[in-house]
Amino acid sequence: MDGPWVGTWRPHRPRGPVLAQFTSPGPKYAVLGTTGHLAHNPTKTKAPAYSIPLAKLPPATSCSPGPRYFVPPEITRNGKYVSPAQHIRGLPRIKTEITPGPSDYATEKANRQVFKRPPEQPMAFRHKEAQSQTPGPGTYTLPRLVGPNTTYTTASPCYSMVGKGKRGGFAEDLARTPGPAAFPKVEVDVYKTKSPTYTMASKAGVGGDRTVKPGPADYRVGRVTLIKPEAPASTFGLRHSLYTAPLILPPV
Repeated sequence: MDGPWVGTWRPHRPRGPVLAQFTSPGPKYAVLGTTGHLAHNPTKTKAPAYSIPLAKLPPATSCSPGPRYFVPPEITRNGKYVSPAQHIRGLPRIKTEITPGPSDYATEKANRQVFKRPPEQPMAFRHKEAQSQTPGPGTYTLPRLVGPNTTYTTASPCYSMVGKGKRGGFAEDLARTPGPAAFPKVEVDVYKTKSPTYTMASKAGVGGDRTVKPGPADYRVGRVTLIKPEAPASTFGLRHSLYTAPLILPPV
């Protein structure tokens, strides 16, 4: 109920919540829920959500051939797969030929290849092609074993006997041999230490440049102004022309 008037204002029941009446922020802040996908509490774990959309409508123009083409069921993505099957057909026509019968075979000879049997030696004439044409013992020549040039054995030392030479024999004429004067004299310096030798020759000329050099009289020793101080000296020369232009140097 409304209270008495207080001046121009009369107390009444508030039409809505007053923030001054609450110690907390009040209903201004709402705690988000933990269910659903939208407006979910960020401090809580959200479970996966799935949406079920509507089926897509077929497009106005389709690019597939539709049921026009029939794909056999044995055609797979890896190729053609067909279970094993046997075809039923008639017997083929066989051309009749004369073939050997059972009596045309001799099975007695097969026993020699199947069963064990003792060795047998045949008795027959020797063929002409089998006659041997080998050489006899006189055809071979054995290598020699004596001498310097043997084939496969070690040769022992051998010596040859020749006639005696004319030089050094008992019939040699020693008078025809050269005497001591026939040989040249060998200098002692050839087979002994050579002593020093000296030669006497004319005086050698002065080497160097052969041009004419100045003598003592060509020098003037009185003029020593090049190495000692000299008093000033005046010279009398020609007077310069009044029309000679002075030397003008450009400013630096």
